[in-house]
Amino acid sequence: MTRWMPRLDWMLLLIMLCLAVFGLVTLYAAVHQGGIVLWQRQVIYWLVGLSMFFIVCLIPIRLLALMTWPAYLGALLALLLVPVLGEVQMGARRWLDLGVINVQPSELMKWALMLLMAHWFASRHASSLRDLSLALLFAVLPAGLIVIQPDLGTTLLLLLSATVMVFAAGLPWRWAAYGAAASLISLPVLWLNMHTYQKQRVLSFLDPEADPLGAGYHVIQSSIAIGSGGVFGKGYLHGTQARLHFLPEQHTDFIFAVLAEEGGLIASGLLLLLYGLLISRIVSIASRAATRFGAMLCIGVAAIFSLYVCINIGMVSGVMPVVGVPLPFVSYGGSALITMLAALGMVMRVHIESRDKLPWQRPGSPFA
Repeated sequence: MTRWMPRLDWMLLLIMLCLAVFGLVTLYAAVHQGGIVLWQRQVIYWLVGLSMFFIVCLIPIRLLALMTWPAYLGALLALLLVPVLGEVQMGARRWLDLGVINVQPSELMKWALMLLMAHWFASRHASSLRDLSLALLFAVLPAGLIVIQPDLGTTLLLLLSATVMVFAAGLPWRWAAYGAAASLISLPVLWLNMHTYQKQRVLSFLDPEADPLGAGYHVIQSSIAIGSGGVFGKGYLHGTQARLHFLPEQHTDFIFAVLAEEGGLIASGLLLLLYGLLISRIVSIASRAATRFGAMLCIGVAAIFSLYVCINIGMVSGVMPVVGVPLPFVSYGGSALITMLAALGMVMRVHIESRDKLPWQRPGSPFA
């Protein structure tokens, strides 16, 4: 381990640890009245996640490439088990109880699909109709299993991140217009197949005041919290919306509203700055990657983190429908946090191997 320690990207580590402190401090503010056990669990999740980060750092990229299909098929199998063995929480069947921890297979699938897409396009080009069609099939199959749980947010994130990777692999940009047209045409079909509560979320996004105590309650209360925070906030542990429990899901999906109310624009801006630094650092590592597989892997990780942040903050601030996507490193949850840290471990491994050209990275290799 000491041989590659000096080759770590210390800037990436520093950003990650800053987000850890930021997340734990914000989560404590969200749960300090009656939910301290959740904060203690999150500390344990961070320790497990950091262990996963360093373990993944030890895995050579060529072995990660060999693990793509087993990871994808394993996550797909877990999704197939959810309707049979899954636990129902908050009206949705999304979790598998492993005794020690509840695992959300859709979280595993996001990263497994990203890994598979990176491997698939390491030696292929997205302009090939056959290769593109198969890649889209890899994404659509698990998306169909996730949307019936129901979990619209994760489904959208899965498909959007796959789309980003397809364009990064060389798909001509004119196809974006075709995809946008196809999406618009499919909207009526999507609407007819949405659950009632999902339709209510879309309608409340368009007009939250139409049902202020029902479907629009989440957005109205989070908007009040964000607006009342102002520039400097009300002070740590002094947020009334959170302290009086007006905010729904204030420790998970709507935790950004807690931060904005207590820390104001300054704290919110600092968190966004950390996210920006993290994503730009991942993209920088992708630009220096020794292999196409490593570059595609980093692009996939950057895409997923970007979508997480944009969707969560968008829905909390009322500019997007509420779809239930956590805020990276801040929202409470074990599956999401551990898989995110493992994904950063893969990025760190790409950086480590980019420092030295390895023997197996020879011209003609699918990983070169």
